[in-house]
Amino acid sequence: MPRSNPADLVKTSASQPTAAANDMKFEAALAELELIVQNMEGGRLPLEESIAAYRRGSELLKHCQQQLGDAERKIQMLENGALRDFDSASGEAP
Repeated sequence: MPRSNPADLVKTSASQPTAAANDMKFEAALAELELIVQNMEGGRLPLEESIAAYRRGSELLKHCQQQLGDAERKIQMLENGALRDFDSASGEAP
């Protein structure tokens, strides 16, 4: 099966309606953001597509930051308002 060119993926997604960032799960938004960054860093996009990709990337970044903030607030509620350091050796919070 032939591999897709990442630039073609951005062109295809730019021409098709994309899911609103607010409706995406964190992992899906992060994966799309990573693809956008790779394509922009690789210089494979024409100027107009780069601008559209930057705009989409900004939306995805904001969405991911919001979801991470929400997760942190949920953890604080579970820990009675106090975040504790995570001990990676034991896999538990001290």
